[in-house]
Amino acid sequence: MFLMTRSAKKKQQQAMEMRNQMQPGTGVRTIGGMYATVKEVGDDTVLLEVAPGVHAVYAKNAIGAVLEDEEYNRIVHGDTDSGTEGDVTSGGLPAVPDDASSLVGPDDAAGTAKPDLTKKTDADDAAPKDGKTDGEADAK
Repeated sequence: MFLMTRSAKKKQQQAMEMRNQMQPGTGVRTIGGMYATVKEVGDDTVLLEVAPGVHAVYAKNAIGAVLEDEEYNRIVHGDTDSGTEGDVTSGGLPAVPDDASSLVGPDDAAGTAKPDLTKKTDADDAAPKDGKTDGEADAK
């Protein structure tokens, strides 16, 4: 029991030290997974720039990680230090395309097989099945 509380307290201390390292211009990730840049640090709050010109006030406890500049730029701006481009990023994760056109294979792009997305007419739905209609007393 003593070891469990000691390790939990140690983790809390490390998280507090990490949050105290925040300075204006530092890249952070919130516990909700949002990436932002620190603009101002208060006692219990932090002002984050979530997009150019868009600022939001967060509690310091909502900061999940303080990121190194290289990691923040790689994640947010897509910067790579190696300069190589391909289907896999330097982190081993597949690159996400900007649009869906690159997800379609060459056979699909030619339009050979398109699904029928037209709406069925009321006549198709009105045809009785097996000569029986809904609501008849002798229908089983």
